[in-house]
Amino acid sequence: MSDNTFRPASLVLATVGLSLATFMQVLDTTIANVALPTIAGNLGVSSEQGTWVITSFAVCNAISLPLTGWLARRMGEVKLFLAAVILFVITSFLCGIAQSMTELVLFRALQGLVAGPLYPMAQTLLLAIYPPMKRGMALSLLAMVAVVAPIIGPIAGGWLTDNYSWPWIFFINLPIGAIAISIVIAQLGKKPEQTVQQPIDYVGLILLVLGVGLLQVVLDKGNDLDWFESREIVIGTAIAVVCLIALVIWELTDDHPIINLRLFKYRNFSFGTLGLVLGYAGFFGINLLLPQWLQTQLGYTAIWAGLAAAPIGILPVFLSPVIGRLGHKVDMRLLAGGSFLVIGTTCFLRASFTTEVDYTHIALVQVLMGLGVALFFMPTTTILLSSLHHREIAEGSGLATFLRVLGGSFASSLTTWIWHRREVFHHAQLTENINAFNPATQQYLQQLGGSSQSHYAQIDHLIEGQAYMMSTVDYFSMMAWVFMGLFLIIWLAKPPFGAKHGGGGGDH
Repeated sequence: MSDNTFRPASLVLATVGLSLATFMQVLDTTIANVALPTIAGNLGVSSEQGTWVITSFAVCNAISLPLTGWLARRMGEVKLFLAAVILFVITSFLCGIAQSMTELVLFRALQGLVAGPLYPMAQTLLLAIYPPMKRGMALSLLAMVAVVAPIIGPIAGGWLTDNYSWPWIFFINLPIGAIAISIVIAQLGKKPEQTVQQPIDYVGLILLVLGVGLLQVVLDKGNDLDWFESREIVIGTAIAVVCLIALVIWELTDDHPIINLRLFKYRNFSFGTLGLVLGYAGFFGINLLLPQWLQTQLGYTAIWAGLAAAPIGILPVFLSPVIGRLGHKVDMRLLAGGSFLVIGTTCFLRASFTTEVDYTHIALVQVLMGLGVALFFMPTTTILLSSLHHREIAEGSGLATFLRVLGGSFASSLTTWIWHRREVFHHAQLTENINAFNPATQQYLQQLGGSSQSHYAQIDHLIEGQAYMMSTVDYFSMMAWVFMGLFLIIWLAKPPFGAKHGGGGGDH
């Protein structure tokens, strides 16, 4: 039996097993965020030191993602996936029993390292076991997991931390992982696999660890350290840039590269990945800024901010199976383009928000954005994988997922930086005319009960709220036009978009 014709005893069970493991890993990227203050307090460190719980995971995850294709060739796809799930469960347990911040950061780093192959290998295995006409369904189901898990993460993390204790945000992975492991062994344990014992590209590996690791640290810590005002950020950026340039040159010229950058010769992989990375970065930035704005400016609690953002997951849950079943009948560029138009439209709607906006209005815009998200992952993934052969899919999926995660890190840093910078700009403009000689200022001070230090502080607080509101409007307006631009970019891909599994070449 050839690798491409293997079918598990139950396609449904195999899908559940692969999806559960992916859900566990994606959930873990956001579940710890809301528990950071509690973790830092319990382990006796500052909140700033506590952020290394997130950074250590992100850095090691970013390093291991591009290695997925190389590891799959050496170990086999099913063995790599099972090894990653088993190690993820073990490192989750270690995180839960950590007695100090040093231990927790170390175990989180190991957890991020072993988590890398989970999503791309789940994608690769689903494409291998599903018949060609149903592969869209498989990708849609996995996309639904990728959308819903990060939304559930902060809510589940907050609930577990408040009602039990922070270690449970890690212990929750144990039963999920155990079920996923048993299902995958039962359904895919007999899948025939071919392995290739190629030499290890040590130079590429060292350049990858240094370049990507330092870049991720710079992106995570840049805002805290005031970017290039910090000596550490300048040195880190310089080393990261040199290592990444050297990595690209080395990988394109080496006979056995650890990352296959030659995949970018395929037109569909290039434009599909560009659409995926920029689209995800935009989606990530929006869902980072919205709860932050609701909590700092509108007085929402962490749970209510999470509930205001959560409706984005409603439509993907219901529409993903439909899009997966019927999607192959429609031009993938039409679905992806529709996604960008819908998300862009929701950004224009958010740009009309004021400080008086209510929960219902925010939640309804999130529901509409859910339509855009439901149309996003499956078409862009199908486009970028469409020119790749079976042996290249694990590499392509790992590389695209790595760039998507890196895009999210860039979006996280840039979103926070843009938001604060625009607030400073608007605050300066608004305060230009606020002084004791301005009649409008005098009138407002009289309404407050006269001129005093506390009343001027009250006016400044009011101005700050409006400045952040204007900054938020600026950000959403900018993102709206970014998504409109992505609508044009995705049309540069060329059909057909059915994944190749033979030996011929893709379109270049």
